[in-house]
Amino acid sequence: MNSPQSAVGNCLDVQSFINAQPLSRYQWRVVILCFLIVFLDGLDTAAMGFIAPALSQDWGIDRASLGPVMSAALIGMVFGALGSGPLADRFGRKVVLVSAVLVFGGFSLASAWSTSVDQLLVLRFLTGLGLGAGMPNATTLLSEYTPERHKSLLVTSMFCGFNLGMAGGGFISAKLIPMYGWHSLLLIGGVLPLLLTLILVVWLPESARFLVVRNRSVELIRKTLAPIAPGLVARASSFSVPEQKTVKARNVFAVIFSGTYSTGTLLLWLTYFMGLVIVYLLTSWLPTLMRDSGASMEQAAFIGALFQFGGVLSAVGVGWAMDRFNPHKVIGTFYLLAGVFAYAVGQSLGNITILATLVLVAGMCVNGAQSAMPSLAARFYPTQGRATGVSWMLGIGRFGAILGAWMGATLLGLGWNFEQVLTALVIPAALATAAVLIKGMVSHADAT
Repeated sequence: MNSPQSAVGNCLDVQSFINAQPLSRYQWRVVILCFLIVFLDGLDTAAMGFIAPALSQDWGIDRASLGPVMSAALIGMVFGALGSGPLADRFGRKVVLVSAVLVFGGFSLASAWSTSVDQLLVLRFLTGLGLGAGMPNATTLLSEYTPERHKSLLVTSMFCGFNLGMAGGGFISAKLIPMYGWHSLLLIGGVLPLLLTLILVVWLPESARFLVVRNRSVELIRKTLAPIAPGLVARASSFSVPEQKTVKARNVFAVIFSGTYSTGTLLLWLTYFMGLVIVYLLTSWLPTLMRDSGASMEQAAFIGALFQFGGVLSAVGVGWAMDRFNPHKVIGTFYLLAGVFAYAVGQSLGNITILATLVLVAGMCVNGAQSAMPSLAARFYPTQGRATGVSWMLGIGRFGAILGAWMGATLLGLGWNFEQVLTALVIPAALATAAVLIKGMVSHADAT
């Protein structure tokens, strides 16, 4: 393995240094803290879905009146993701992450005391700002503390926290809401992030790569990296990152839209956008489609949950494969299979066992691919624009989520049946597959 020490003086290349060391307790701490951020992000994101029945009963309103409230956090997440990346690339990953957790925890807690739909709508939008900022910056910070050989595995494993948080919200609400009312889930979703904020202030380090790029003091960088390998760091007189000499643009948008990165940026957006069209159409409408096709409420709910659970099962496997094979081909294969299995789901309505199995596998494919996309983006961008690149991919992708939910409503309104809607998902799956494979070819051409 190449030495992380450069030939000129005692300049330590930060990424080569991280690559050359075994994972330390310090790095595992970053993994665990980022996992907890994403877990609580998932819990708060799903909260409205779990409290809606109790809330509508308590306030004496129909569920349709809660529609705007259900969308408010999603819209806030778009703005949170788009705004937080440039801030993190300018002021640091840690300060934005801590602020994001503080924001979504604080406004979730405030939401528990809402007394009207309008008040709850505003508070959920503000909660969404923090939720949207949390995930991309957790991805960025974690990717900058992991060796290349484990990067995709660790980042996609962290992303399992989001799905587990959503599932955890369901289990918690099933216990708390019948006893303590709808306020209880929002209280939990507020108190836990606020407690985590205190832990993050003390235990979460800033990205050493960010500190180098922003020309922070050698002593600060040395202090930040020392827990990984104190001896090597103590001997360094200066620090560098690989892209420092090749990426000069000070404006983060100039970085992600420079000649080297512009095409890849647009292809990442297209891939993630199309993946979320599939995810949110199925998440929003699969139970309804099944109910319309004659399935019982219990069957529809169970099979809908299998689709989400599939992502938890596959994310680690996708990350492992990305670290060993061409990551673009790995993700492209999963998107392609997502289209194949979505079509197969549409053909299997008559057999509930086969249908459940195919929904699980379809969820494994598309959710596994989606979980891997932030890792792919983090690998692609240089330190100067990494947080912006990852957060804008996630933010633009949210419009795909909105489109997916809208498409389901539109197609059902046009009288499409279960088979026709599922067959239509072949189109976004094919577009996602093509976009990520082309992005791989473009990246290879740039590298050579």
